[in-house]
Amino acid sequence: MKSLKKKYILKPKTTFLDILKRLLKEPIAYDEFLNLLEISADRFYDNSNLEFELLLINGLPLDIKDDFVFLKTTQTLIPEQTFCFVDIETNGGTPKKGFQIIELGAVKYKNGEVLDSFNSLVFAKEIPPYIQEVTKITPAMLETAPRIEKVLKDFKEFLGDDVFIAHDIKFDYNFISDSFEKYSLGKLLNRKLCTIDLAKRTIKSEKYGLSSLKELLNIDIENHHRAYYDALTTQIVFEKCLKNIDTNKIKTVEDLINFSKSDSIIKNEIKR
Repeated sequence: MKSLKKKYILKPKTTFLDILKRLLKEPIAYDEFLNLLEISADRFYDNSNLEFELLLINGLPLDIKDDFVFLKTTQTLIPEQTFCFVDIETNGGTPKKGFQIIELGAVKYKNGEVLDSFNSLVFAKEIPPYIQEVTKITPAMLETAPRIEKVLKDFKEFLGDDVFIAHDIKFDYNFISDSFEKYSLGKLLNRKLCTIDLAKRTIKSEKYGLSSLKELLNIDIENHHRAYYDALTTQIVFEKCLKNIDTNKIKTVEDLINFSKSDSIIKNEIKR
């Protein structure tokens, strides 16, 4: 028992990522968890109770049971989890260079059922011509749309601590997280999963872009490159992926996330 304690002694330079890695392995005693937050190098507050609340507000799915803090996704079975499928259209590459979201769409899904949806254009003064051509979104369409701050605030409330899923997760997740930070709304700490990664491990295809999978899987949804419809398409791709996983081995949400990052990639052959 003594050696086990030594294994998890974290130095003052501990970070949130160190704490998260441990939570992925085991629950942490509540008092110890607060102490870890207090010595974390990337804490926002000096008060560990406030820091704990901030993690919850930013979407980290934490819970407390028997005085232990645990990551809910390590124990939640896939059919019991609410997933939030998200897609955005933007007028450029990153909020850090002044670009912004011009449309945000999302679908809440649990165990075969769509529970709720989010769909909003976002006011912006400029949209490059090539983006107008791809998305069919024009500046005139955005003139009366809500401001970015309101859309982000409403979406953060809509998302809660659901698992964030997108097709090419890095772009959507990082763009939204950077946007949250830009407008003092915290950042994203939700658990996340990429349907490109999951599809590569469950569906045989030559290409894994959303339009290619849409055609391969006979998904009858129009308006490609519009946020809500791409989010809905992503949800259907995810549902089809789930049919091809081994539920005897992949049971919890974290099992699924780990599987999506595993080496079990299907050879690129078209599924007939």
